[in-house]
Amino acid sequence: MGIVPKHWHTPYFRPEPAPHSTSMPPVRRPIRKVLVAILAIFLFPLAVHAALYAGKDRPTSFRDADWSSLGMLTAAGADPEARLLIFTGRTGRWKGIFAVHSWVVFKPENATSWSRYDVVGWGQPLRNNGWAPDGRWFGDAPRVLVDVRGAEAAALIPKVKAAIAAYNYNHYGDYRIWPGPNSNTFTATVLRAVPELAATLPPNAIGKDFRALPYVGRTDSRTGVEASLWGLLGVKIGWVEGVELNFLGLVAGLDVRHPAVKLPGFGRLGLDDGTAIAAPAPAK
Repeated sequence: MGIVPKHWHTPYFRPEPAPHSTSMPPVRRPIRKVLVAILAIFLFPLAVHAALYAGKDRPTSFRDADWSSLGMLTAAGADPEARLLIFTGRTGRWKGIFAVHSWVVFKPENATSWSRYDVVGWGQPLRNNGWAPDGRWFGDAPRVLVDVRGAEAAALIPKVKAAIAAYNYNHYGDYRIWPGPNSNTFTATVLRAVPELAATLPPNAIGKDFRALPYVGRTDSRTGVEASLWGLLGVKIGWVEGVELNFLGLVAGLDVRHPAVKLPGFGRLGLDDGTAIAAPAPAK
C-alpha cells in the first residue's frame, strides 16, 4: 500500500479588527471649537437676555404701548440754537429680545418745530414726525446717543438732510426686520454721512451693518476698517466702533475707547460711552 504524503499548510490568521476609537476625527475638532465659540459668544448671552426680558412686564401690542413724550426736549421755538440728536429705544414684543430702534431728530437755527425721522415696517418706510421727537418707543424710555448744539449742529444738519433725501430704501416693501434694511440701517446711513459725530449705533441695533453688497473698507466713523457680507457676517476694528464680530446679525465685541463688552441682546455693558452731551435743554 502506498503512502500518501501529508501536506502541511501554513495556518491562516484573520487580521484583528482595529480597536474602536473614541477620539474625535481631526477634521471635526476645529468645527467643534467653532460651534462652541459661537454658542458661548453669541447664543448664550442672547438666551440669558431672553430669560431676563421675559420676566419683565411689557406692553403686548402696539395699542397698549406708551408712545408719549418724556419731556426731554423743550419746544423748538424756546431755544434758538440748532440741534441734532440720535435716539435709540428698545423695540417691542419678541423683537425687544434682540434689538433697539433708532431715529433722527433735528431743528435748524431759529426753527419753530422739531423734525423727527424714523423708518418703520409698514407702508412707506421713511416717516416724518410720526411721533414726539423724544417719545417713548413701545413704552421704553429712549436713550440719547448723539446730542449736538449750536454752530456744530448747524453745519451738520444739511449733511443729515442730504443723507435722508438720498436714502435708497424708501419704497413699499423695502423694509426687512432682518438682516435689513430697517430703522437701524437708516440711522447708520445718516451717521455714515456725518463721521464728524464720532458715533456708532449700539451692537444690538440689528440692521446697522446691512449693505446691499459685500463690503471691505473703512468703518462708518472712518476710524478703522471692516469687512461685511450683507450685514450677516463681518468683522470691524476701529477707534469709535471698537472690535465687533457679526454672526447672522448678532454682534459681540469690545469697546476700547470707553471700556465695555458688547453682547447680543444686552448691547453695551460697561462704562458709559460718553457720546451724548446732554438730553435736556440747558437752563437759560
